[in-house]
Amino acid sequence: MKLHRLEKRALGRTGFDCTLLGFGALEIGRDWGFGTEEMRRKPGEAEATPVLNRVLDLGVNLIDTARAYHRSEERIGASIAHRRSEYFLATKCGEHSDEPRTYYDFSYDAIARSIDLSRSLLQTDVIDLIQIHFGPDPTRVLDDGETVKAMKEAREAGKVRWLGASPGNELLDRCIESGDFDVLQVGFNLLHQDAAPLIQKACDRGIGILIRSGLGMGWLTGRALTAPRSEWPTTVSKLMELVSGDSAMLHRLALAYLKSQTGISSILVGTKNIAHLEQNADMLADEADPAMVELAARIARDA
Repeated sequence: MKLHRLEKRALGRTGFDCTLLGFGALEIGRDWGFGTEEMRRKPGEAEATPVLNRVLDLGVNLIDTARAYHRSEERIGASIAHRRSEYFLATKCGEHSDEPRTYYDFSYDAIARSIDLSRSLLQTDVIDLIQIHFGPDPTRVLDDGETVKAMKEAREAGKVRWLGASPGNELLDRCIESGDFDVLQVGFNLLHQDAAPLIQKACDRGIGILIRSGLGMGWLTGRALTAPRSEWPTTVSKLMELVSGDSAMLHRLALAYLKSQTGISSILVGTKNIAHLEQNADMLADEADPAMVELAARIARDA
């Protein structure tokens, strides 16, 4: 692992400068992804603690979790609460853990209780960013207004600092225009580039942008090689042709594409593997060929 000074970018109007590489803490608390059962399985307690500490040792200063990530908040609190000054802490409400399942409840009381539970599990007095974790009827959540009301009251009570949401692209513009959110989490990657204009619009409004699924949920990494080629999405097949089957090169291009988007504040990369964490830090620090990045983006758009 080469040691790098990680690039930092402003997180919108929050006044916080976050590392371009952020840590998505889903996989340390919940079974997730595709591949073998072992690949999908969350780590044990003893395995999660070194990963979380290595995140901070590398200088990554933004961690994103959620109540729906089962053991994730608890493990963050147990493993690194003593290093709380080193990271900006984001979590989500609305989708609740009932391990191994989750359920949705966006009522005022449920959100208020969820925020207090998150603070307790995370072992922190103040959560830096609380975000709506939308479910199957996201428009109704915004129309009802109970979730946002509870979040605003938590902010007024000093329990959270900033408000955010993690909407699908169909609600992204409404969230920008509402004025309620300081940070928005957006699904965006080489395979799905449609949100680019709205990312820039949000940035122009002073809204921080966190990227989820920046590596296509594994399709833009070596994990794609664990799936039969007949199951590869068409775009993935064409991008693999571009890199002559070199999945590490595709991974590098996927991160470089995100890095080239000036409206992005931080790219949330989730892993339970320290080597993969370090690999992502290395790849983001390296400079990829801009012409190759643009060619990959064009191939993906045209696929």
